[in-house]
Amino acid sequence: MTVLVLGDQLTRQVGPVAERDEPVVLIEATAFARKLPYYPHKLVAVFSAMRHYRDALRADGRTVYYHQVETFREGFEAHVADHPDDELVVVNPPSHGAADRLRTLAADCGCSLEVVENDLFLSTPTEFDEWAAERTGSGDSGDGLVLPRQETFYRWMRERTGYLMDGDEPVGGEWNYDDENRETPPADYDPPDPPAFEPDDITRDVLDWVENTFEGSYDEPPYGGDWAEPGPFRWPVTRESAERALETFLRDRLPAFGDYQDAMLADEWTLHHSLLSVPLNLGLLHPREVIEGAVEAYHERDLPINSVEGFVRQVLGWREFMRHAYRREMPELASANQLDAGEPLPEFFWTGETDMACLSDVLEGVRTRGYSHHIERLMVLSNFSTLLGVEPAALDRWFHAAYVDAFDWVTTPNVVGMGTFGTDAVSTKPYVSSANYLQRMSDHCGDCAFDPDATTGEGACPFNALYWDFLDRHEDRLRSNHRMGLVYSHLDRKSDDERAAIRERAATIRDRLREDERVRPEQGFDEFGVE
Repeated sequence: MTVLVLGDQLTRQVGPVAERDEPVVLIEATAFARKLPYYPHKLVAVFSAMRHYRDALRADGRTVYYHQVETFREGFEAHVADHPDDELVVVNPPSHGAADRLRTLAADCGCSLEVVENDLFLSTPTEFDEWAAERTGSGDSGDGLVLPRQETFYRWMRERTGYLMDGDEPVGGEWNYDDENRETPPADYDPPDPPAFEPDDITRDVLDWVENTFEGSYDEPPYGGDWAEPGPFRWPVTRESAERALETFLRDRLPAFGDYQDAMLADEWTLHHSLLSVPLNLGLLHPREVIEGAVEAYHERDLPINSVEGFVRQVLGWREFMRHAYRREMPELASANQLDAGEPLPEFFWTGETDMACLSDVLEGVRTRGYSHHIERLMVLSNFSTLLGVEPAALDRWFHAAYVDAFDWVTTPNVVGMGTFGTDAVSTKPYVSSANYLQRMSDHCGDCAFDPDATTGEGACPFNALYWDFLDRHEDRLRSNHRMGLVYSHLDRKSDDERAAIRERAATIRDRLREDERVRPEQGFDEFGVE
């Protein structure tokens, strides 16, 4: 028996590697990175973490078979050629269809493959489906399961884990302190420096290899050679560096995380955000130790409850819920488009060239770091795309290309579900706003070429006309939503002439952006070349 470990399962704390003292096989397949662009540091993080994981296992005396190949099939064939009677066991990958593709590959290559439960999450598919069926009265397996709301799921997870609970009641008396997570830092605010992990010899070799192997693949249209301009590589790629990343967050940035969770500053790309998505999504950290570290810090250091609860909600509530929403809604989720949005993604998402200060700053950070924090992803990038009417799948493709922490199971439900309201399976309303929100929660508007207080006219912020035009265009679909009543009451106060001017301004914005349209490849995200 040999344990097959995929590139997002690099754990020794749970699963077959922890439970069995048997050989391990890793397949470093590169074909997936040639089909679609991936941010170079995403490839570096995956391949470097895999190689470090290999070496750590070997240092502890484990036998590791490591295959560097073009396709996953070649890796299977190489392993079976050397071990013709071997039986493989693998943790169930979260990406849609990956387990079935692995089984088919194994069968084609003449070996058996056992797929076991994925212990890198805190709730199993069976547990979720049974609970959801009780909540909604729908079936507990197969089609027909209605997803309960994320907040309901989060409270259930709090109750069953005991995190931040005082008996049957939530610590502090409230389940959710989101309304206390909307402060903006003072002008002279100086947040803690984010951690950076100096690349070692392995990571430097991978950096050189990725640059020489893959960057040329994206030099031609539709991407162009400058869609990503990576700065220094800074991400943890070992268990030890991931533990240090968690430690520095809990010590330095968690205390004020709650207050400034939704704030955006042009000169502060991380503020108090954890930067733990990369090691979490690679399996270097387990969500249990991340949450328990925050809860322990709350009790030992008397940290603000809005900071700790806000962070726990992101990991225990939202991350877990996204996994199940993706699992239940795929493959339809990938092409969901309930608002019939059909605009192309603006070219400036790839080039960063726009006079809108908020978009320019966020995109520059993405181009140089492959990262922006969650509120920038939701209320700047996704907000603008939704208002413009960009096809959800087109924005989803860009997020997969642009972010170091992008994996299909988490990116697609966040972008298609919450970000663009392509489906109401994830959220009950679109997360859209005018420039008013951006002006309140960021410092971008002060130096912007556009007027955040103007709706029409050449110098008006595009967010404003697009926002009111979005509400106008989707009135039949959205007005009856009980969470949209207030904004539609504001739309009702606008005269016919105002609405006509708004439509004209929005149409002008769309026409100008369409002129920069470039063809994009078809959707298809297959982590680690499992084909």
